[in-house]
Parts: sequence; C-alpha cells; structure tokens
Amino acid sequence: MKSYIIVLLSLLLLGGYGVPDEKAGYRQITMDEAAVMMEQEQNYIILDVRTVEEFDDKHIPDAINIPNETIGSEEISELPDKNQLILVYCRSGNRSKQASEKLVALGYTNIVEFGGIIDWTGETVSE
Repeated sequence: MKSYIIVLLSLLLLGGYGVPDEKAGYRQITMDEAAVMMEQEQNYIILDVRTVEEFDDKHIPDAINIPNETIGSEEISELPDKNQLILVYCRSGNRSKQASEKLVALGYTNIVEFGGIIDWTGETVSE
C-alpha cells in the first residue's frame, strides 16, 4: 500500500500538481524583493497602473503611468520592448495583477507584479 501511495504522489507531482501555477505568465514578488531588484537591475520599467489622479498624488520615482483600464488589445507605445523587465504595481495589488495578465496576453515576456503602493516603504514623489 505504501508503494502505491508513493507512486501516486510521484505521478501527481510529475504531472504538475503541487507545482506553482505558471499559467498567469508573470511573476509575483514582494515589495522588498522589488526594491532589491530596482537596485540591482538595469534597463527596467516601473509601471504604475493606477489612475492618472492617483499617480499624480504619489508614485514611485521614475515610474510611468498607464492606467489598467487603458490596457487592452492594442500595442502600447510606451512599452515597445516586449522582453524588457517591467515591474508592475497599483494601489493594493488587484489592478496590477489584472494589468500583468493583460500584458502577458499582449506578448510581454518579463512581467513582475509586486503589489500595491500602500505597502511601499521606499521613496515616493508627487506631480
């Protein structure tokens, strides 16, 4: 009986069960991981997907603003390189997940979602 259970568990793991779901096509990281990535990486984009008003009120330095609601099926001129690292955030993490899914559907290959600015402890700027 033990060997049957071991074989069954092995098949489940080999079949992809118990492995993190990669269907989304983007990675999710913590704010701390994002801050480290911003220090270590080069040639990346910080993408704020909140409304223009929210962005103007407070955002991460050097971020660009493309509201989630405007991301659809059209090419995005502000994001010409579909292989470039794009770090995506919003207010709480919901819109950034939606936007990340949309970007992957548009063919972007290096999307990293890191939640909401409400958890950001780093520097912010206002317009």
